[in-house]
Amino acid sequence: MSSRDVRQKWLAIVGIGEDGLEGLSLVGRSLLAQATVIVGGDRHLAMLPSDDTRERIRWTSPIEDSVNQIIQRCGQAMCVLASGDPMCYGIGVTLTRRIAIAEITIVPAPSAFSLACARLGWSLADTETLSLCGRNPALLSAMLYPEARLLVLSADQSTPATVAQLLTQKGFGDSQITVLERMGSTQERITEGIAATWTATDLADLNTIAIHAHSAPPPVHPSTLLPGLPDIAYHHDGQLTKREVRAVTLSALAPLPGQLLWDVGAGCGSIAIEWLRSDRRCRAIAIEQHPTRLQYIADNAIALGTPNLTIIAGAAPIALKGLPEPDAIFVGGGLTTPELFETCWQALRPGGRLVANAVTVESEQMLFQWQRQLGGELSRIAIQRAEPVGKFLGWKAMAPITQWVVVKD
Repeated sequence: MSSRDVRQKWLAIVGIGEDGLEGLSLVGRSLLAQATVIVGGDRHLAMLPSDDTRERIRWTSPIEDSVNQIIQRCGQAMCVLASGDPMCYGIGVTLTRRIAIAEITIVPAPSAFSLACARLGWSLADTETLSLCGRNPALLSAMLYPEARLLVLSADQSTPATVAQLLTQKGFGDSQITVLERMGSTQERITEGIAATWTATDLADLNTIAIHAHSAPPPVHPSTLLPGLPDIAYHHDGQLTKREVRAVTLSALAPLPGQLLWDVGAGCGSIAIEWLRSDRRCRAIAIEQHPTRLQYIADNAIALGTPNLTIIAGAAPIALKGLPEPDAIFVGGGLTTPELFETCWQALRPGGRLVANAVTVESEQMLFQWQRQLGGELSRIAIQRAEPVGKFLGWKAMAPITQWVVVKD
């Protein structure tokens, strides 16, 4: 059991709503009054009285410069004014990565998500949430499924139109869109419409989008987050881990939130993409040397809602040097390349998982050798699909896969 010395808390992060200073709690007002330096955006700083002469720091782009200014004033009484809940896609998340929480007091106001749920009568626990402030709108694609309820923080007044267009392209044009502007202020406004016919442009930059997803059956791509998307979901040149094998492979890789995957010889990127789709906090690096396949990876990542996939152009093992330490590695090709396995195994963190799939006899022999040295599990995956044979159906066998799964002690 330990206690924190409140005297160490020099930085206050105070959430503020559209109702301005009048809406602050007594604690928030006290922290703001005690501060000698106030930090915020133009909108927040404009809420201060005109005769307030205390030092002010405005957010800059990149924001890292402003964060460094705050850190340089460590020990001074500082107050950061933030929109709503600072820990909900807010500046509080950024600052707590650099400054110990023992030095910070955080006073949240209701988040835009909480306010929107209160207006709509939605359960926040049953609602998907996403911020598109400074983020690729393609992230929304990985969260779409029929009857989903989503709340999206807009980057500006153009975001609702972008979202409506994306929904329509993905087969969700029948979805209901509600844009909630300036919630909590006297200028609050709600605009409703359908994605496929959305035309509203006269909107405030400060808005939140509520989506009730409806698809015209079937959606362009099945929206399950489980592994094993249909093969037709991917653009590829034949270098694709087939659906059934992909599902088994992702199960063997066993992704956990926040973990990093190396997809070595990524082909069209299917393994890395479905790793990322398993949880928004997962990270992945796809390593591929073929120029056309690199473009396939980029296109597939956008189409399937994983624009944050890191793509490295180059041949392994050389292209692996200097990459962040992975929690898991998948090797789907090039197993006979000299030093490839040794480089991967050395880079893998202790407790990490390596999964390798072999199709050729030569690569299978490599797996047998490594399994004798390091242990792990060997499996043979044989899939047959029913295909037309004249007027009838017959079983057509896919090339069998030998899979090795090993955990690094």
